Amino acid sequence: MALASAKTTLHRDTTNAMQAALNISQKNDRHHDQQRIAVAFPCRPSAPPHEMASHNCLTRKLAKLLGLHFIEGYSPDTHEEIAGIYYLPADTLVTTAISGHTAPLPGVRTERDLFGGMAPYPFVGTKAITHPLVHANAKAPNGWSSLFGAAVKDAVLRGVTAFTADDAISAGQKLLSHGAVRIKSVNGSGGRGQCTVRNRTHLIEFIEQHDLGELASAGLVLEEHLDNVETYSVGRIQVGGLIASYVGTQALTPDNAGNLVYGGSELRLVRGDWDALLTLECTQAERKAVELARIYDEAAFRCYPSLYASRRNYDVACGLDGAGKPCFGVLEQSWRMGGASFAEACALEFFAAEPEAQAVRAFTVERFGPGHQAPPTAQLIYQNKDPHVGLITKYGGISSI
Repeated sequence: MALASAKTTLHRDTTNAMQAALNISQKNDRHHDQQRIAVAFPCRPSAPPHEMASHNCLTRKLAKLLGLHFIEGYSPDTHEEIAGIYYLPADTLVTTAISGHTAPLPGVRTERDLFGGMAPYPFVGTKAITHPLVHANAKAPNGWSSLFGAAVKDAVLRGVTAFTADDAISAGQKLLSHGAVRIKSVNGSGGRGQCTVRNRTHLIEFIEQHDLGELASAGLVLEEHLDNVETYSVGRIQVGGLIASYVGTQALTPDNAGNLVYGGSELRLVRGDWDALLTLECTQAERKAVELARIYDEAAFRCYPSLYASRRNYDVACGLDGAGKPCFGVLEQSWRMGGASFAEACALEFFAAEPEAQAVRAFTVERFGPGHQAPPTAQLIYQNKDPHVGLITKYGGISSI
């Protein structure tokens, strides 16, 4: 009887121990699941409400796609250290913290850890990378690759990146011999931070008014101006195991001050990489845009081998140059979330839900002022009076298969 009682006690204790271990394991699993999160971080300092709404909306959609928890308002200062974070930074990250640029985030090692990109130097994530220097001995930041400018010479418009006022004036004067010159802030977006000059006097006036400290640290882009421009969006995105590539067009719209700014994108996306994209029935202009973007993309990752990005977007312009001749060229890259990213996410969501689907169309729209409503088939991203830009409506979705 004593032996039987001991066996019963041992069995009960063993069972209790196993159940306790199982409970701990399940608790740890739940804790691990809770740790796997997606965050809209880092954000731009003082980002306007409409931009934060877009950032959060995109993060929420990608979190759902990846099976992660979305945490709004994440900050490492207010949240305990969490492993396995998927980041959606507002800007291209930089490998090393330089002059206020974002330092690497914990756990970010490859393009699978974020929606965006990680650049080896601050200038690599801006418009500055697109054009060569005015001459071989011109001032340039540490890490500048002269090989990149040579590799993309035939894929971009005629232009120069300058880091001093003298170099900018010299470059501008040379470009003016071919027609009007567009001067761009390297960190501008949505068509803002640009002006067009048509003579030497206006060129010098503009450059002399430019902040010399910003010019030295960030650079300034001077590029031939095109008329009758149509801008194509070409890109490649990867989220989890899904890869998609696309070509499409951008629209301009008047903002509440009457300036023409980014108004949305219409994209045609395919499942797969650049080769899959070229299997689409494209117009001659679309195919040219894809080919130029691919040259730029491959040169960037070859000349800056530590660069990686899960979101790779290129704006390609088609217009008339100063002589009235048709001209194509990549304007800039974006290795960060952008205006078309919500459409990109909608397409990935569609491909995940429809494993046999190979192509889809998606769109985003941005409109200013009253009288704009999202159609029933679209998802509203933001509609409110933003203190920075006024009343703005933003929406997007799938347009057709």
